[in-house]
Amino acid sequence: MRATSQRRWTALAIGAALALTLSGCGEPVDGPLASGPDNPVATTAPSAHATPPTPSRAPQAPPRTSEPATPSVTQPPPSSPSTKPAAEPPATHSPTATSPSPSTQPTRPPRTSLQLGDRGEQVRLLQQQLSDLGYWLGEPDGHFGGLTQQAVFALQKAAGITRDGIVGPQTKAALAAATRPSSRVGGTGVEIDLTRQLLLVVREGNVVLTMNTSTGNGQEYVSRGTRKIARTPTGSFAVYRMVDATEKAELGELYRPMYFYGGYAVHGSPSIPAYPASHGCVRVSNSAMNMLWSTGYLAMGTAVTVYA
Repeated sequence: MRATSQRRWTALAIGAALALTLSGCGEPVDGPLASGPDNPVATTAPSAHATPPTPSRAPQAPPRTSEPATPSVTQPPPSSPSTKPAAEPPATHSPTATSPSPSTQPTRPPRTSLQLGDRGEQVRLLQQQLSDLGYWLGEPDGHFGGLTQQAVFALQKAAGITRDGIVGPQTKAALAAATRPSSRVGGTGVEIDLTRQLLLVVREGNVVLTMNTSTGNGQEYVSRGTRKIARTPTGSFAVYRMVDATEKAELGELYRPMYFYGGYAVHGSPSIPAYPASHGCVRVSNSAMNMLWSTGYLAMGTAVTVYA
């Protein structure tokens, strides 16, 4: 009776262990670590129920000591008149047939343009040229980053050429011609040119800084249940409210906005494409917005003129 009870408990324990294994409590064993070179132990571990291998009793072949060192007289001669001598190398193994001629080596064409991601002295010189013309990009550092691309956009807009952010022949010609916009209003303030999508910082009638901007895209949108058109208002205004923080609005976030008319503001954004894309505000890069705050170029009461 006691032996029967012990066998019954043993069977129950084995059944419980099997059920736990099948429930998938651990990681599956049919994945990439179950076999292959990444987990050789899994492929070489013996089964718990496998019979241990027995040593092989097959007789080993005797050492080949009876092979003569020279060919037997009964073997055919090493060569016959019809056999091509082995000493003659194939024509395809000739060094002159496989070695490429130096004149046939491909050559990389010289770079004729500069674009986002490039680095080096050419980029630094480009940045210096743009800065000298008033296209703001921060400090020249030899890296064609986002701010340099914004300055290239601004130059291309001022020159009326393709706005692709790449410094090719047309853009280089615009640089060589010292292309820069001029003030339409004069005086001191900020001008927003909707046609060319440019923001101009003007001091005593002279444009001292030019920046890429993106304004209202003219598309319909819904705000607080009302359908509206994404347009940037034109006219003469002045900065009346400044928020030194990222302000969350219904249509998105405005970085350090400076309001010049109702809910319309110049503000920083991580996205300033070369075309109109906003709901009506005037976007510049976050770095450009920091510069406008620190320099006072756009401060409380600054005149803001928007024209098409």
